[in-house]
Amino acid sequence: MATLFARCVRATFTAVLAASLGLAAGTASAQAPTEVTYLLPAPKNAIAFAPLMLADHKKYYADEGLNVRFVSVKGGADVGKQLGAGNGDLGGALGDTPIILRPNGIPVKGVALLGGKALHQLMTREDRNIKTPADLKGKTITVVAYQDTSFFATLAILAQADLTRQDADIQGAGAVGIWQLLASGKADAMVGAPEMGAFAEEEGAKLTWQSTNEFFPGMAQAVLASDDMIKNNPETIRKFVRATLKAVNEVQSDPDAAAASYLEAVPSYKGREDLVKKVLNYYAKNVYPGQEKLGEFDAKRVEALQDYYAKQDIISKKTPVSELFTNEFVQ
Repeated sequence: MATLFARCVRATFTAVLAASLGLAAGTASAQAPTEVTYLLPAPKNAIAFAPLMLADHKKYYADEGLNVRFVSVKGGADVGKQLGAGNGDLGGALGDTPIILRPNGIPVKGVALLGGKALHQLMTREDRNIKTPADLKGKTITVVAYQDTSFFATLAILAQADLTRQDADIQGAGAVGIWQLLASGKADAMVGAPEMGAFAEEEGAKLTWQSTNEFFPGMAQAVLASDDMIKNNPETIRKFVRATLKAVNEVQSDPDAAAASYLEAVPSYKGREDLVKKVLNYYAKNVYPGQEKLGEFDAKRVEALQDYYAKQDIISKKTPVSELFTNEFVQ
């Protein structure tokens, strides 16, 4: 009888223990994803954000245990300011944004650079006979805004021909006006993101495209994080960067296939498939290449760009290059 009783006790204990372990495993597997607020410098349907939208649409963030919420703010500088103030977890801006913000006490760094070449392109109307930077003298050039990197890149292009801001009519026309003025012929040239040129060509303009990379050590888009986020949530950053770079690699490897997936993710471009393919192919060939390891910052390029900003009095003082970015999250 005692032996039978002992067996019953052991059986009951084993059943309870198994149930407890099963419940714990179930709880772990059903653990809620980490919420991430990602700040965008423009509306999320900008084609420049294709890797982010693809990573979200294809569940790459979800596979990393992340639930990403995209929030648009007013430009890359605002992204950095909001991150520095703790109003977001991660954000997107050009890779040079920390160069401009850190001297003003805003503690943000780049944690991944989405391409080895410059985002901005010099796009000129074919009917205006612009072959070299010297030909921009007296011409009307549109940029997004006077505080936007497109404006600084324009100054750098003019400087190649010993020209200054006073030698051309540079107009800060906004994200739409920048390409509309070029398309209508009211502007001769534009410095902006690739899709802006594609929009102008969609309206019938015939343009010549040239990367500002040839004139100015500009940078591609970057993922930014505050110093506090880097210190307190490094694994979240690592997961986000890994998922995002997976999507960047897909666009670079097969832009046509990426375009098809992007149209599923952002159906507002339905009927404009050729435009999306054109833009993503341009990114794949002229913006994303040039890194030894996808996502890495090049310290020499960052230093050269900071030197240029200091020379142009765009920044009042330099920041140690090691404080402007980190490659620790790029795998």
